[in-house]
Amino acid sequence: MICYDVFWETLKEKGISQYALIHKHGVSAAYLYRIKAGKNINTNTIDMLCNILDCGVDGIIRHVPDDNKPVKPK
Repeated sequence: MICYDVFWETLKEKGISQYALIHKHGVSAAYLYRIKAGKNINTNTIDMLCNILDCGVDGIIRHVPDDNKPVKPK
């Protein structure tokens, strides 16, 4: 599962509000809604947010293993 909790932490660290993302940087409010709701966003959106926040992908998303999925042997 992809988790966006680090996105909110990065926003706080950088001192950037959701309002600024929308009105200053042109981020769609729908993208922020999708992130809040834990829904999928595309890699272009992740790239855009990384550029705005001057961070890596790990400043936007993190992977949390699903407990109910079996791990495939390598």
